[in-house]
Amino acid sequence: MSAGRDTDRREALKLGLATAASALGCSLFLVPLPAEARPPGVAAGVSQRWGLLIDASRCAEGCSRCVEACSSEHGWKIAASPGREPQWIRTLAAADPETGRTVRLPLMCQHCAQPPCADVCPTSATFRRADGVVLVDRHICIGCRYCVMACPFGVRFFLGEDIDDQRPYSPRGKGTAEGCTLCVHRIDEDRLPACVEACPAGAMTFGNLNDPKSAIRDALARQPAARLRSDLALGQSVRYRGL
Repeated sequence: MSAGRDTDRREALKLGLATAASALGCSLFLVPLPAEARPPGVAAGVSQRWGLLIDASRCAEGCSRCVEACSSEHGWKIAASPGREPQWIRTLAAADPETGRTVRLPLMCQHCAQPPCADVCPTSATFRRADGVVLVDRHICIGCRYCVMACPFGVRFFLGEDIDDQRPYSPRGKGTAEGCTLCVHRIDEDRLPACVEACPAGAMTFGNLNDPKSAIRDALARQPAARLRSDLALGQSVRYRGL
């Protein structure tokens, strides 16, 4: 089979799945939102791309408020020891091999402009909203775990256990993939993500990267920040300072 025909078949499959998901009421934001569907707080004429700036130099040793807030907000359990249990955000110690300097930084889904997890998903269950938030449609996720293997940051997880105490605004599903959603239910209501709101040191700045008047753009203009694994050219929406 020629490459052209194979590509056509893949595109036809994606279109068919999107149409079926729409009929079932799934929330697949694959195209820019029309003006009448614009979330609160988004100015007319300004495109959206939600981003997060994290100043690792402000992260205090032993602080885990952002992790605790995310766990409480979404209902996942904080693991007693490191492993592959779903933990949407965790804190890591990063050391400079040349100087020995160590900093702590929160790590979560980086919400890439070119997400590898979406590229490998055979059903388009992993998708990127028009505002840059990368999500999983659990109605069509088949649990293949390709996205888990493709994520270069180790922040995509597979939920294989029964769960209870579900949050209606943040549903989870056994046998599906999951990860940080940037608290999309909050930002669609013009509220801050739980981790940002809980940070006692003000180490996290959230906002619209496309809005030159936003706090995050102002902070980036005053002092540049870096993306993790910038060599991969994925265009992550999460950026770090103080590394």
